[in-house]
Amino acid sequence: MRAQSADLLAAADVLVPVPLHRARRRSRGFNQAHDLAAALGPPVVAALRRIRATTAQTELTAGGRRRNVRGAFAIAPAGYRRGSWSAESRRRAMTEAIAGRVVVLVDDVITTGATLEACAAVLRAAGAADVRAVTVARAVIGRRR
Repeated sequence: MRAQSADLLAAADVLVPVPLHRARRRSRGFNQAHDLAAALGPPVVAALRRIRATTAQTELTAGGRRRNVRGAFAIAPAGYRRGSWSAESRRRAMTEAIAGRVVVLVDDVITTGATLEACAAVLRAAGAADVRAVTVARAVIGRRR
């Protein structure tokens, strides 16, 4: 994966893994996108959080996938230590870490691009100079027989 995306990674300021909802993260025990990002080299910043659970997208149409992830992501507050700054101050700090940067989103699979588009929109709104994406695989949807 690193060799295939060397050009994107060389230009990256930070890698941002696509987040899981906290309930899914807790049940799975890991976030595969974060694990992939950690193996790629550039700094990994958990800049996004999933603010609502979404249904599994495997059986959804492209339009259904876009609707499913619309509004599901937000900028994550930096530093979750208790007694630290307010959540709003921590969100501003994370926005400052993203603003003006070349951000590369990392996920395991892209099918329609709905999840990556939703994440990229949040990062662009936070001021990212450029948002790119790297995935391990691309799912090909064909007609079922």
